[in-house]
Amino acid sequence: MPTTRDPFPYPRFENEDTFQGREIPKATYKKPSYIAQQEDPWNRLNATPTLSSARRSYYYNDPEAPSNSLDYSLKSLYDHHNELLKDRNKTLFQVETFTDDHRRILKNRVKTSPPNQAEKSSIRQWVSPEKVNIYSLDGAIVSHHTAATNRGYSRKHDGGYYSI
Repeated sequence: MPTTRDPFPYPRFENEDTFQGREIPKATYKKPSYIAQQEDPWNRLNATPTLSSARRSYYYNDPEAPSNSLDYSLKSLYDHHNELLKDRNKTLFQVETFTDDHRRILKNRVKTSPPNQAEKSSIRQWVSPEKVNIYSLDGAIVSHHTAATNRGYSRKHDGGYYSI
């Protein structure tokens, strides 16, 4: 037996490089990657930390963050004089959870202002001029569970009611 025998019979399997017998040209870039990574936007994205990564940094210091459970309780919204004997979870609610005037940046989001009256007035709302009876069959979806079938129960084929 000759050693030039092809162990893979016809048809040959093709992949992304040899699809339909054509070689796809490789993309060539103008600059090598180690030089391109020193320019924007790669350099800007690499050098700018996210809020989460900046908080994990060794040099990060948040003076408003509670350092222990006593600080956490003192910074809560709970007022012992006005809200006596509330549940424990309600006594630990923090200002950042319920209000926006805490002067801290918690997420990378731009705060949007509420829509003004001109934008609100452009939304049209339709109200029916007459009160429609909710038990009326006009315009109802056809089904065997309707108000006309004994409060939603259907009847048997012989005319009797199903029992529960």
